[in-house]
Amino acid sequence: MLRQFRQVDVFAGAPYRGNPLAVVLGADGLDADQMSQFANWTNLSETTFVLAPGDDQADYQVRIFTPGQELPFAGHPTLGSCHAWLEAGGQPRRPGVVVQQCGAGLVTIRRDASGLAFAAPPLVRFGPVDEPLAARVAGILRIGRDEIVDLHWADNGPGWIAVLLHSAEAVLAVRPGPTDLDIGIAGPYPPGGPAAFEVRAFTPKLGATDEDPVTGSLNASLAQWLISSGRAAAPYLVRQGTVLGRNGQVRITASDDGTVWVGGDAITRISGTVEL
Repeated sequence: MLRQFRQVDVFAGAPYRGNPLAVVLGADGLDADQMSQFANWTNLSETTFVLAPGDDQADYQVRIFTPGQELPFAGHPTLGSCHAWLEAGGQPRRPGVVVQQCGAGLVTIRRDASGLAFAAPPLVRFGPVDEPLAARVAGILRIGRDEIVDLHWADNGPGWIAVLLHSAEAVLAVRPGPTDLDIGIAGPYPPGGPAAFEVRAFTPKLGATDEDPVTGSLNASLAQWLISSGRAAAPYLVRQGTVLGRNGQVRITASDDGTVWVGGDAITRISGTVEL
């Protein structure tokens, strides 16, 4: 049957320089094999399928697939799916607030004058990385262990290890080898730079490529670590995807209660139907 389809440019600082997302709306009735096959065909980092919610508190349910597997949560699919659902006429239960149901549970998304932002989900693993693993991370990144300022588990579902380098320049210079770990690296720009941090994400979940252009889940967990450790103060702006020729822009803010919000632009570039 024909289903509504959107291809959304998420976290884009300029047209076609964000992270593309395929969204299938009205996906009820599709099974996991059909979803996985379609996600493999789109060959984007993620494809989402929007369904009726199974939780009374949620506005909709989303399932998130890479070309090779299903994910419980991911950031740019959260913003892109919400954008597509609203654009297709979705009506949230509460004005200005959308609740998404996904494999990781319920995720709150707010909508205001600056756009969409999701509340960073709780970390499922947080704490120091042991030294043997730290040395392994340095080896994957092909840098010296002494070039790492600090590293920490900052896992909100995908499995991120957060790595802080001395500078944005050092982040841009990294040329990693293949990875079997989910590694996010960040480095600060000097005052007056184009952003507060340059961020890169390396994950084996993407299949053909190990680097993700712009990553909401990583920026959510990174922000929780950087803010709690006193290395960053919200609000701040992140750049990501520079090495890949992208211009990703991620806005980090925080509420008075300490909730970290991850926001960015989401713009539909392709709209139509697909037969699934």
